[in-house]
Amino acid sequence: MIKPSLPDNEEQRLLALQRYQILDTAKERSFEDLVTIATALCGTHMGAVTLIDRDRQWFKARQALDATETSRDISFCGHAILQPDQVMVVEDAQQDPRFFDNPVVVNDPHIRFYAGAPLLSFDGLPLGTLCVFDANPGHLRPDQAQGLAALSRQVSLVMELRRYAYEIQQHMRDRAWYEQRLSEYNALLEQQNADLAEQSRTDPLTGLPNRRAMSLALEAAVTDADGQPRQTAVALLDIDHFKNVNDLYGHATGDHVLAELSRLLRAHFAGQGLAARYGGEEFVVLMPDTPLGTAELQCDFLRMAVADLPLGIPLTISIGVAAHRHGDGVDQTLARADAALYRAKHEGRNRVVRAD
Repeated sequence: MIKPSLPDNEEQRLLALQRYQILDTAKERSFEDLVTIATALCGTHMGAVTLIDRDRQWFKARQALDATETSRDISFCGHAILQPDQVMVVEDAQQDPRFFDNPVVVNDPHIRFYAGAPLLSFDGLPLGTLCVFDANPGHLRPDQAQGLAALSRQVSLVMELRRYAYEIQQHMRDRAWYEQRLSEYNALLEQQNADLAEQSRTDPLTGLPNRRAMSLALEAAVTDADGQPRQTAVALLDIDHFKNVNDLYGHATGDHVLAELSRLLRAHFAGQGLAARYGGEEFVVLMPDTPLGTAELQCDFLRMAVADLPLGIPLTISIGVAAHRHGDGVDQTLARADAALYRAKHEGRNRVVRAD
């Protein structure tokens, strides 16, 4: 058995993990659901959300697994976090020199197949994995690997929202602190946006690219460097009943809602797409190299995350998503996404509808 080595940034990684205050906490439905989806996607009997502590791996969520933690020395996930940008796949642990004599391979639960997608902190540090495993050898298709990686990003997002909600709850008791923090946040946002706004490509309120910048990005994203078409998805999203937010709570609250939604969009699509403010309470998301089904799933996770934002007011969004068609102009793709968004509103809002 080969013990997993330590990442070069191990101490920094452990500090990041501690900031989430999640180790040894109770089960939570949001994490359990994502493990259920991952095992169904990959066709395995077992799965887990694991977090790699200094000397152990601890399971925040698990399926068909009795243990709540194991030694880090025998963990598959300890190896997986060493390559945080990849899904680690072991098709047959008995044929792998790292694991053939591992206690969890030789004894219960007799792991043969394993696939783990690293969970990354907001600043890119590997904290653990979303992993699936089975007592029989297996194989992971490319679309399953992409889906598992997408689900791991959702686990990371749930962790980030959980941390953010905890921080807000802690400091809401001190109203003066909260108002000062909000003022500093807005001042920093305005300062960061000042230079970009002068270039007319960034929305000054949210800090996201504006409609003009998104149009240019979409034009560039639908083909590769050789001019060949790429599989690109586009989503239009709209805040449901946003006028009521401004009317009932004031425009300052409305602006705060827009800013927090923009922050969530940046975190949700970091490194995997581009979000922009399209106008008013409407936003557009560009997802290059993304099949329509995956884009629809990503948008549905975003919709659920928006409903969980700790804003103190109810908030939902409606989304229309479309795949770019070879031969269509970008305006046609946006028009199809807009038509799907209209259907989402017409069918009752707080839903994702994809274009025909």
